[in-house]
Amino acid sequence: MPRYFFNTRIGDELISDPEGEVLRNPDRAWEVARAMIRELLKNEGAETVLLNAILEVTDDEGEIVLEFPFAEAILDVSDTPVTRH
Repeated sequence: MPRYFFNTRIGDELISDPEGEVLRNPDRAWEVARAMIRELLKNEGAETVLLNAILEVTDDEGEIVLEFPFAEAILDVSDTPVTRH
């Protein structure tokens, strides 16, 4: 399984994740990223600086797999599909 690194970008500063996490796929990395951001905002508060931060998830080769803006993590998005197929 691939390893994903959850690096936080606040303005021009990048806080690197040196260890990363082994996860099954990018979808799981998205779920973990969202949970991490929500927990951080819960503990630190929704300050303007944090709401403008981005969690950059990279793979073993350093390629960005996804960019998750902190502000998006606080939106309540239903896991239920809008349409039924």
